[in-house]
Formats: sequence, structure tokens, C-alpha cells
Amino acid sequence: MDPNAISQPPPPTVPSPQPPLHQSDADEEDDSVKQLNECSSVYLSLQDCLANTNRNWKSCQKEVQALKACNEKRNNDKRK
Repeated sequence: MDPNAISQPPPPTVPSPQPPLHQSDADEEDDSVKQLNECSSVYLSLQDCLANTNRNWKSCQKEVQALKACNEKRNNDKRK
């Protein structure tokens, strides 16, 4: 090896993608969200709000009320 040669750093390693720690929990949550049908997007908005506000329910009342209204509408539609 040439002592005057500049050594190059090794190529960066790319970590292999790992599944979530609780894949079964994620699958169960996906199934639960799918059961909400038309309310699933409202539910996911609530989850986003809670994640962004450190689970502060008071900050997410708009989303809570929207989910409540959606569920009530869904339940009323089922009865017809």
C-alpha cells in the first residue's frame, strides 16, 4: 500500500428496513380504522392532533366533536 495515498472512508452503510416493533398492534389499529368507514379520516385527524399536542385532548376538541358527529350520523344511517 502506498503510504502517501489518501485513504478514503468506507462507503456508508444503509440500515435494512425493520418492521415496526409491534406490527400486530399496527395491523389491529388499521383494521379498527377501516371499520370506521367514512369516519376513518376524521379519526386519523384526531390521532394526528393528539400526537402533535402531546395527547392534549383540550387542544383537539374540534376533532373530537367532528368524530362524535360523524359517528352519530353513521349510527343514524345504519338504523334507517
